[in-house]
Amino acid sequence: MAELVFFSGTMDCGKSTLALQMDHNHRARGRTGLVLTKHDRAGEAVISSRLGLSREATEVGDDLDLWDLVVEQATHGRAVQYLICDEAQFYTPQQVEQLARIVDEMDIDVYAFGITADFRTELFPGSRRLIELADRTQVPQVEALCWCGRRATHNARVVDGHMVVEGEQVVVGDTAGAPAGQVEYEVLCRRHYMRRMTAHAARAQAGSPDLLPFDLDLCPLPGPASHG
Repeated sequence: MAELVFFSGTMDCGKSTLALQMDHNHRARGRTGLVLTKHDRAGEAVISSRLGLSREATEVGDDLDLWDLVVEQATHGRAVQYLICDEAQFYTPQQVEQLARIVDEMDIDVYAFGITADFRTELFPGSRRLIELADRTQVPQVEALCWCGRRATHNARVVDGHMVVEGEQVVVGDTAGAPAGQVEYEVLCRRHYMRRMTAHAARAQAGSPDLLPFDLDLCPLPGPASHG
């Protein structure tokens, strides 16, 4: 029986790479499917991996009805046996429900890939609905790492080297660095996320632009400003 599977984790844990690999594996066995994405870091209508892999995809706008898309493909004689849905955290809850309907009523496998929570640690609406409806939720085997070496569990938004916790939920960026003033992201363990301790802040505290203080006790907890 077909399944709706949600592969979820932080940035940098290989979700897009896995999406591209799964599409390749299905096509290598003669299966035909659709590859979908939304707000990929590389631009519109493409799935890209930080390893340098990419392929064309259908861009999922907010007004795209995924059920109608698959029906249209079938009407024109193209068999759809699976869907690869990357950046699924950006899909609307209604589109996630359409994916579930595709699985249940068309017996088509749907593999969704996305980030669970945003830079404020709040669930994306699409991810929340996928968690509620998916037959299975899986964490990719590759673990993203915080600068301290621990498993990264949170996505931090960084502007000019400083972590921010306010702003629009959807601002596309990458973890590979960005020009001054633009948004980039960094994956952190919970401890360093709560302490607002990015790699940049850790280097500044260590007094070196090249070395990171791997002793976690060097990171003070944030607290109210002193008025002494």
